[in-house]
Amino acid sequence: MAKVAFIGLGVMGYPMAGFLKKAGHEVTVYNRTTSKAETWASEFGGTFSLTPKDAVKGCEFVFSCVGNDDDLRQVVLGDNGILQGLEPGSTLIDNTTASAEVARELYSVLAGKNIGFLDAPVSGGQAGAESGALTVMVGGDQAIFDKAQPIIMAFSRCAERIGEAGAGQLAKMVNQICIAGVVQGLAEGLNFAKNAGLDGEKVVEVISKGAAQSWQMENRYQTMLKGEYDFGFAVDWMRKDLGIALDEARKNGSALPLTAMVDQYYQEVQNIGGRRWDTSSLMARLESYKK
Repeated sequence: MAKVAFIGLGVMGYPMAGFLKKAGHEVTVYNRTTSKAETWASEFGGTFSLTPKDAVKGCEFVFSCVGNDDDLRQVVLGDNGILQGLEPGSTLIDNTTASAEVARELYSVLAGKNIGFLDAPVSGGQAGAESGALTVMVGGDQAIFDKAQPIIMAFSRCAERIGEAGAGQLAKMVNQICIAGVVQGLAEGLNFAKNAGLDGEKVVEVISKGAAQSWQMENRYQTMLKGEYDFGFAVDWMRKDLGIALDEARKNGSALPLTAMVDQYYQEVQNIGGRRWDTSSLMARLESYKK
C-alpha cells in the first residue's frame, strides 16, 4: 500500500480518491473548496490539507484532476503548489483532460527535479468514476507507468500506456472526437424515429443487436427519448474537450469537419440553457426546432 495524495475533488476526483482509500492506500486530499475536502475525509476516513504543497508531502504518488490547462499549471507550479511539496523519486499522475502541450511542459519540469509525470486522462464519465470502472489513457515513461499502474487500477477497469508524454491527452482527444459523432448520429436517429411515428424503444431494441450498437445507444437512448439530460458528462466540459482537440488538429494538420460541426451544435445547446445537461442533449437541440 502507498502513501497517496489526490488534488481536486470534483465529480470525478471525489469518487476516484475514495476508491484509492478503499483499496487500502493512505490518502490525503486537497480541494480548492475546503468544505468538500472535509466531507471527503469524513466519508472515507482519510485526511485533508489546506494546500497542495502540504497534501503531497511524503507521498509516493500524487493524483490531480482539475479543470483545464491554467488550473493544472496553477495547482502544480503555483504558490504552495504540488511541486513545492513533492520529493525526488515520487510520481505525479494527472487525470485532468488538458492539452498535450501542458502535459509535455509538466513532464519536462518534473523530470528536471527527478519526479515522474504521467498524463492520464480518463473516460467513463461520472458513472465510471462512481463505479470504479474508468478507462485511463496514459502518456509518459514506461518505467514510471509500470510503477504507477497498480495504484491507478484502484479506480479503473483499464489503464494502458499509449506512448511518451502527451500521448495520453492525444488519445483522450481521439476518444472525444469519436463520441461527438456517435452522439449526434444517435440523436438524429432517435429524433427521426419519433417524427416518423415509430416506437423509439422498440426500434432501438432491434437495431442495437446489429451494427448500429454503441455504448451511447445502450446507456442513453431511453433518457434521450424522455428528454432527460442529467446523467453524466456536461456540455460545458465536452465543449472544453472538443476545443482542445480542434486546437491540436490545427497544429497537426488533421481535418475534423464533423467534430467542428458537433462542437457548434453543443454551443446551440448551451444557448437554449443546456450548459450543465449531459452530452446526449444534442437530442434537445433537434427537438427545439419543432417548437
